[in-house]
Amino acid sequence: MTIYDLKPAFQNLLRPICRALAHIGVSANQVTILAMLISIVVGINFAVYPDSKWAALLLPVWLFLRMALNAIDGMLAREHGMQSPIGGILNELSDVISDAALYLPFALVAGISPMIVVAVVVLSILAEMAGVVAVQIGASRRYDGPMGKSDRAFVFGLLALLLGLGIDLRWWDDAGLAVVALLALITIFNRSSKALIELSTRDAR
Repeated sequence: MTIYDLKPAFQNLLRPICRALAHIGVSANQVTILAMLISIVVGINFAVYPDSKWAALLLPVWLFLRMALNAIDGMLAREHGMQSPIGGILNELSDVISDAALYLPFALVAGISPMIVVAVVVLSILAEMAGVVAVQIGASRRYDGPMGKSDRAFVFGLLALLLGLGIDLRWWDDAGLAVVALLALITIFNRSSKALIELSTRDAR
């Protein structure tokens, strides 16, 4: 069970907005690129002001809006005939670029281990790569947890919120990120193994 499993209910809430955007001619790729560019700007802002409370509080707000935009671009593609090969490439690349831009600046926050932050970002990229490689070997795109994109956004959003509120986390921030790194490793294993199981099950039929 991951936050990703709540996506259908979240999409239902966003569907009227999605229909309105499609009606005025907004494309899925435009939404994807916009979300990535804003993520880069928000990340740079946090990197420049890593100890600023307002810069930290901006992150959870944007992470929620980014989650909504990610759902909207997918619905525009699937439900309004905007799927395309370049859209698939943009979707996957923009996710890892946005994650890196938003999460790497945490390495500059006083009291947080840069090595743990970098490890989490690298493992997160590998987890997404494992999900995409599943398609390459003939399985479906894997979104298995326990530490998918939405789960990472929740963790980093919560961490940014606590930093922005001035709560002294002492060593808990490093401990929490170490757990995220471990869960990312498990996610890589789960996505890889379940892709292989999917293929073996299909071949056995």
